Amino acid sequence: MANLRKLIIDDIEVEVDPALTLIQAAEIAGIEVPRFCYHERLSVAGNCRMCLVEVVGGPPKPTASCAMQVKDLRPGPNGEPAVVKTNSPMVKRAREGVMEFLLLNHPLDCPICDQGGECDLQDQAMAYGVDFSRSREVKRASTDMNLGPLVSTAMTRCISCTRCVRFTSEVAGITQMGQTGRGEDAEITTYLGFTLDSNLQGNIIDLCPVGALTSKPYAFTARSWELTKVESIDVMDGLGANIRVDVKGREVMRILPRNNDGVNEEWISDKSRFIWDGLRRQRLDTPYLREGGKLRKATWGEALAAAAKAMKGKKVLGLVGDLAPTEAAFALKNLVEGLGGAVECRVDGARLPAGNRSAYVGTARIEDIDSARYIMLIGTNPRDESPVLNARIRKAWASGANVALIGEAVDLTYDYVHMGTDRKALLDLVEHAFTEIKEVPSVVIVGQGALNEADGEAVLSQVMKVVERTNGKLLVLHTAAARVGAMDVGATAEGGLVEATEGVQVIYNLGADEVEIAKGPFVIYQGSHGDRGASRADIILPAAAYTEEDGLFVNTEGRPQLAYRAGFAPGLARDNWAILRALSAELGAKQPWDTLAALRRAIFAAHPHLAKIDEVADNAWTPLPLRDPGSADFRLVVKDFYLTNPIARASSVMAECSALAAERKAKPMAAE
Repeated sequence: MANLRKLIIDDIEVEVDPALTLIQAAEIAGIEVPRFCYHERLSVAGNCRMCLVEVVGGPPKPTASCAMQVKDLRPGPNGEPAVVKTNSPMVKRAREGVMEFLLLNHPLDCPICDQGGECDLQDQAMAYGVDFSRSREVKRASTDMNLGPLVSTAMTRCISCTRCVRFTSEVAGITQMGQTGRGEDAEITTYLGFTLDSNLQGNIIDLCPVGALTSKPYAFTARSWELTKVESIDVMDGLGANIRVDVKGREVMRILPRNNDGVNEEWISDKSRFIWDGLRRQRLDTPYLREGGKLRKATWGEALAAAAKAMKGKKVLGLVGDLAPTEAAFALKNLVEGLGGAVECRVDGARLPAGNRSAYVGTARIEDIDSARYIMLIGTNPRDESPVLNARIRKAWASGANVALIGEAVDLTYDYVHMGTDRKALLDLVEHAFTEIKEVPSVVIVGQGALNEADGEAVLSQVMKVVERTNGKLLVLHTAAARVGAMDVGATAEGGLVEATEGVQVIYNLGADEVEIAKGPFVIYQGSHGDRGASRADIILPAAAYTEEDGLFVNTEGRPQLAYRAGFAPGLARDNWAILRALSAELGAKQPWDTLAALRRAIFAAHPHLAKIDEVADNAWTPLPLRDPGSADFRLVVKDFYLTNPIARASSVMAECSALAAERKAKPMAAE
């Protein structure tokens, strides 16, 4: 490309975009430059000066490589490429001096610091620092902040890199953190001592390069080298964020994000990060049978025999819950339809048309939000339904995108045009000219609040008309991690949930805890927690949670992803697919697979696009026949962000967060 610039970094010649900074150019050349304040997803601060380099022929002092762009370099006297040195004697002395200053007030509490073993300051002090200090002054101390139940603070360790301030203001969209004072009196603090009002605040723990901000629930429980680290997929919402589950023994100790630029970048929500204590509580670890109105413990043989007896010759309906892996949904469909019954995954009543992937998934990728100039939100509050996706919309807005909302007016952390709250506003939008919007990329995001009413399909038809008229793309924002995968394998009943329940004698509930089951049908519940579904059940079959079995999940944009087992289920609980396989043998209709690999081969044979892991399939655009949705207001589906599923409701951390959020909403703020 003609606009690339050549430069030489440590005798390595590279061609890069002139707009890149020197630290980015060094990364392209494969050269590591130490840093504390610089982060590629945050604005440049230039605070720490750890990334100093020498520009040959430039100023007679080191240059902060995070703050100087390649285009600012002067070529040699005869037009030779600019030369940058990252390891010269000048740079080494500068780094040693910077490290000495950073450690001037830093306490020597590494043995009791939760960051120990994975601390940037430790690593860089060993690599670039010296083994002495010329200071004999008393170390400065700082007062710790109370940020809430999630983030623990030890501000004496803070090196004022301001990563946390920049993240909360730029990505999370809150303005409660900042830096006050100058020189020795400078400190990071919160406005009027407020706790953080964000469901992304846990990410500042990962960003902090020292032990100033650590995880409060994880405090003093494990060291990083004691943990087994397993890559997995988050199921707390429909985004499918990439996560790493850290396990000690049989227990999950923490959950951290993994980088995936196409999905969650490197952020996860607080619910995804701190849900792990809910995996230990209220667990189902043995089968139960209800006799005389009371549940009693049973063996697997008794429970499976009772379930088979209850299902034979009866009209059976299978319900697929929000956290079920695609393999379990496919196995349940195979089992129940073999008995002449039906299976339904749209347990919230969403009117998503089966078989039309462009209507229940859409045509947009999550990445398309980055380049969109117009974003329309219909019947959704992405801040609660998918906080990481909301941060991506905020990033697009900060880059100049226009955002419009039809639905309940809420704080989304960015400005938007509120076009109305009801379906009439949607009909008015369809009639809009869209002259400017047609010429630039646009994305329409429709939430489940717009689709789970009786007129949901009519609403969706109008939304698809808007997409057509804007030449844009559609993204259906799901709140259930299992929904898209279950719909892909055809776990849908004709007529939807209401028609499917008519005359049903037995309901096989696969972890559907968000649905109320009326009295009458015999209920077999298969799940991991003693929640609403278990309390209504006549037979309980204990199953593994999402960290305890391998599973396939398809996210809201239609991307298949694999979650891997990080630990084992407690007691007698078993993998979801294995329970259904054992039950099929008891029913005399043995499923044709004995291993998870064989089950996946059957799924991939029937639905080949699911075999393309981490790839988003192109969905053929198939608009729905246009129908009138009426004029009712759009309602939001997430009432309490922290308590949306059985694992969250079992978590004491999530309960504390929920109570704090309710208190924050209830307490009026007076200006007097």
